[in-house]
Amino acid sequence: MKKLLIAAVSSAVLSFAASGAYAAGELNFYNWTDYTPDDLLEKFQKETGIKVNLDTYDSNETLLAKLKSGATGYDLAVPSQNFLEIMVKEGLLEEANVASMPNYKYVDARFKNPTWDPEQKYSSPWQMGTTSFVIRTDLYDGDCSSLKEFFEPTGKAVGQLGVFKTPEEVMNQAHLYLGQEMCTEKNEDFKALQKLFEGQKPAVKIYSSEGTPDRIVDGTVVMSSGWNGDMFNARTKEGGTTVKYCYPKEGVVGWFDSLVIPKGAKNIEAAKKFMDFVMKPENMALVSNFASYANAIPDSAPFLNPELADAPELKVPNGIPIAFGQSCGEKYIKAVDKIWTKLLQ
Repeated sequence: MKKLLIAAVSSAVLSFAASGAYAAGELNFYNWTDYTPDDLLEKFQKETGIKVNLDTYDSNETLLAKLKSGATGYDLAVPSQNFLEIMVKEGLLEEANVASMPNYKYVDARFKNPTWDPEQKYSSPWQMGTTSFVIRTDLYDGDCSSLKEFFEPTGKAVGQLGVFKTPEEVMNQAHLYLGQEMCTEKNEDFKALQKLFEGQKPAVKIYSSEGTPDRIVDGTVVMSSGWNGDMFNARTKEGGTTVKYCYPKEGVVGWFDSLVIPKGAKNIEAAKKFMDFVMKPENMALVSNFASYANAIPDSAPFLNPELADAPELKVPNGIPIAFGQSCGEKYIKAVDKIWTKLLQ
């Protein structure tokens, strides 16, 4: 994941890294930067008496490295679905038996027992979203109905295209466009990917995974890679009324972030209480209202900010496929790294 949100963590929430604190009545939470609402933590403490100490990271890779290093002191973390699979396989998580929790009943049936945690032993929902591309409708005359516009730009998009600098989600979009399997290991597919990105490169103004909302709103680019929550913020909070998040016919890339308990956690019972607490509809709505992303709790809808509840960026139209990123093999990882390294030279 990858999410670049818009709020700052309050000084009222102490950083675990700074305090190094642990107590039976405390919970040490490791989450993405700007992804945890203060009012959620305050409400949890008021209802349970358990104080939450928050520390943050900026990528799944950072989280995975931390968990691999051994005892972290953290009781909760928030990986994306493909990294959760890796963590389960490598024995980096404690079992939580989420399916037995009282508020699990509120989880949308479509997201119960997901492929990355089929028995719901390890994870409970946090937030979910999609990756696609975005256009300025006043500066670009395409209708963004196909990934062809993004990968084979024409007209005003040439020289005015922004592409994420990190390859994972852009590669998955390319798989959708080319009709390839995720995590393909076919040499002919790698050649097709190389050709596709080399063909796109002359139209690219910038490769960057940061600052996309600013660039699309101020017209630095007229088309760009984008995450749906970022684009909601760009349209509603940054004056970008002509910003349109695209749903190409080939599909969008989905991501799903979950709460998990790192191996060796000291306060497992408190972690389970927090997981159950967040699945309660009004509490999950606090997260979505803060982060501007969708969630897997349909009954949270009445508690959402009206503009968020009706946001087109958060509602994938019927008939548009959603392909979730997967944990891929070594051959795929090496091939993608080679393609991307050459592309950015």
